[in-house]
Formats: sequence, structure tokens, C-alpha cells
Amino acid sequence: MKILLTGANGLLGQKLVELILNKGEHELIATARGKNRLPIKEGYTYQTLDITNKEDVISAFTKHQPNAVINTAAMTNVDQCELEKEAGWNANVNSVKYLVEACKTHNCYLLHLSTDFIFDGSKGPLSEEETPAPVNYYGEGKLAAENIIVNSKLKWAMARTVLVYGVVSDMSRSNIILWVKNSLESGKTINVVDDQWRTPTLAEDLAMGCYLIVNQQATGIYNISGKDMLTPYDMAIKVRDYFNLDGSLISRADSSTFSQPAKRPAKTGFIIDKAVKGLGYAPHSFDEGIEIVSNQVAALQNKNGIK
Repeated sequence: MKILLTGANGLLGQKLVELILNKGEHELIATARGKNRLPIKEGYTYQTLDITNKEDVISAFTKHQPNAVINTAAMTNVDQCELEKEAGWNANVNSVKYLVEACKTHNCYLLHLSTDFIFDGSKGPLSEEETPAPVNYYGEGKLAAENIIVNSKLKWAMARTVLVYGVVSDMSRSNIILWVKNSLESGKTINVVDDQWRTPTLAEDLAMGCYLIVNQQATGIYNISGKDMLTPYDMAIKVRDYFNLDGSLISRADSSTFSQPAKRPAKTGFIIDKAVKGLGYAPHSFDEGIEIVSNQVAALQNKNGIK
């Protein structure tokens, strides 16, 4: 199977490239905006692709003739989507229209990444059957994209996920584990929300969930997240305990004390039974995720000569 991956330079994209190449079962076309920033440079074809450009999408599909598409590309900064509505809609909705049209033309299977932010946060954890009701513009856009795909008559699947964390090869982005660790190590006091609940997702687990879906040509909606229901405060305490840091620097905070352009759903998190039973999905615990991230950071620092 020839798989075209969008957003290959991102966190999930990097993990998927590594996983697909390690499995060695499929041909990979890795695409992203701009130059190739992947740590692995061989074993696949790289194509610069802006999925918000319809002609760009048509050209890439015509050139590579993929059998399956994994769409991880999106504008995921929730506040940016709220402040730059046109850009957010273009990145998260119009781009999906172009991908769906191209998939129809080339008879492609489509796996699309979606989010817990399509829900209002009134309850959780949530099953795949829960009725969406987004409370911010990012969620509205992701739900609109879902509806385009559901009504497309394509062979499709949706992987909804929650609060993805992990390490990219150039250490260019932080995550809750590194933020807490670095803050406490530098003696900085941090206020951490304790009234929002999530099932945080290790990037490697999400990549495996996506791979299982595509490899089995599964269809429909799948919740692909971590298995532990935690608040950010809970996560911070676990990071403190793992690294044996000063917990007195962590303060509980109410989300109402933070001024953010976009409203966040209070309680989401996912029930993942469908993916576990139907796909063989087996995510790590958050404690295991901390150890994995810690080991990856140490390996990257050692590689780059950083102490």
C-alpha cells in the first residue's frame, strides 16, 4: 500500500514516519509545508505540500497515486484559531475538502485526525457515539471537517485524540512533562489547572493507533488516546514524583484564573474500548509516558552533546 502522510514534520508526523518505516510493510510519501525537517532522511519520498492549496493537493495526488492518506496536518493552536478564524478554517476545513475531493478522484482510503475539543466538556470520558457540541472555533472547524468526511462516501476512518505529548527530534516544542520538569528544576513557581480532565496521549501511542487503523483498513470513528483520566495538576504531580523535584513550587489553579481567547472544555477524555478490542490498541500509562519522554530527551541531549 502506498500511504501519503500530511503534516510529516509535526510531532505525530515524525512518529508515524518512523513507525511506518520500521514496519516496512508500506511505501511512504511524507508531505509537509516547507523543507524536510524529519530526522530520518531515507526510505521514503518527501514532497512539499500545502494542503490549503487545492492545486497543490491535486498535483501531489496525480504525481504519487496513493492508496491511502493519513491527514495529521492542522492548525492545532486553539487560541490562534480563535483569533485568526479565516486562517484556522482554511487550515482545518477547506484543506479537508481538497483532500476528500482528491481521495474521491484517486479512490483513496482516508484517515483523518480529530480532537476531543469537538465536545462541550460537560462530561467525560466520552465514547465514539457522544454528540459533539464545540465551545471554541477550533472545535467548530474540526467538527465541520469530520462532517465533510462522514458525508463524502469515501472509505474513511477518524482518529479522535486528546492532549498529545511527546518529543520531536530537534526539541523545538515543549509538552506538559518538560514544562513542569524545567520549571521546577529552575525554581520557578507554576500554577497548574485542576478543574479540567483529559486522557493525555503519548505521541507514539497515537502513531500506533493510526497505523493499526490504516493497516487494517478499519472504518468509522475511533477514540485513540491515553487510558488515564487526569487533570493537568495530576500530571504535574506525577512529573514531580518521577524526577523527585520540589512540589512546593506547584500550585493548584482554577481555569477561570487564566485569560485565554478560546474557551476550553472542562471535562473530556476518551473511552478507548473500541480501539483496544477492535484494533489491538494498547496505550502506555501516563507514568510510563513520563519515562519514555525522559529517556528520549536524554538520548537527544547526549546525541547533541548537551548536558
